[in-house]
Amino acid sequence: MGIGRPLSPLVLTEAQRQMLDRWVRQNSKEQSLALRVRIVLLSARGLPNQQVAARLGVTGATVGKWRARFIAQGIPGLCDAPRSGAPHTRTDERVQQVLRTTLQSRPRDATHWSTRTLGKHLSESKTSVHRGVHRMGRAFGLQPHRSETFKLSSDPLFVDKVRDIVGLYLQPPERALVLCVDEKSQLQALDRTQPLVPMSPGQPKRRTHDDRRHGTTSLFAALDIQTGHVIRETHRRHRAVEFRAFLDTIERSVPHELDVHLVMDNYGTHKTQLIRRWLAKRPRFHVHFTPTSSSWINQVERFFALLTQRQIRRGTHRSVQELEAALRHYIDEHNHSAKPFSWTKTADPILESIERFCLRTSGIGH
Repeated sequence: MGIGRPLSPLVLTEAQRQMLDRWVRQNSKEQSLALRVRIVLLSARGLPNQQVAARLGVTGATVGKWRARFIAQGIPGLCDAPRSGAPHTRTDERVQQVLRTTLQSRPRDATHWSTRTLGKHLSESKTSVHRGVHRMGRAFGLQPHRSETFKLSSDPLFVDKVRDIVGLYLQPPERALVLCVDEKSQLQALDRTQPLVPMSPGQPKRRTHDDRRHGTTSLFAALDIQTGHVIRETHRRHRAVEFRAFLDTIERSVPHELDVHLVMDNYGTHKTQLIRRWLAKRPRFHVHFTPTSSSWINQVERFFALLTQRQIRRGTHRSVQELEAALRHYIDEHNHSAKPFSWTKTADPILESIERFCLRTSGIGH
């Protein structure tokens, strides 16, 4: 039995190892790049190709390809090669310079880099701007032209609340229902000022940028995390009185022998004296408040996102009654084939991820 051709050793410098380790920890959106980084890191530990392939669920040929590319070209070799033209000539130091400049600085006359301004700053030729800087930015998931928002919770009981609610999701109590409750308020009945132009081959549906407003309504919803079924109700106003009426609806909908665990946010109407008295008279109801500024942990928000995408955003309604009928129809259809959302993460990785984000945004983690 032959032992096969010996593998060329793959040795990482300390700078290379630190850079690749950072990419694994950052969970890059560029999944193909993340896989190549893991191949290199495992290969650098002396593991044979077949063992690396078995761990990562790929073929031995894939491992061999990226192992050889890294040995020959270093970190730039992990980027996708151009379809034609000369091979990569960029060094690891040049790649790190591009990344460091993009992530840790900004131009004098703007808030962010563009491909052209970055290329000019780094003294790249016009061709290099497109073939080099742009390719590296795409490979490493750098998008300086984009911006997203975030807000960290300042709730002093943040950790306790996360563990409490995640525990409910992963291990719901016996003989009890866990309902994620919230309101989608100020839903506008909108109609376009001119008729829609229907979709045709090569042309999306078109609508006017302006609209006619015909009033608003609020949707109250309670999502059963174990079945995906939604209890719903609409009200023209959004006060504690309407929320209490919705709680009455929930009470009528849940068998009397079951306890009810309500996951809801800290909105003012949820904490009025009227609501507290209602809950105090019903000991089978248990409230779990989400941390402030943490709507992501309430599963009904995921349902609201689907509702917005599939019914509200492109809908046209000539009256509030028509809008409310559309909401009821959508939820009733949803309930006919309801499926629960899959929550898999325990509290520990969630809290660790938030801790890393806090360190990164505060500058302590650099």
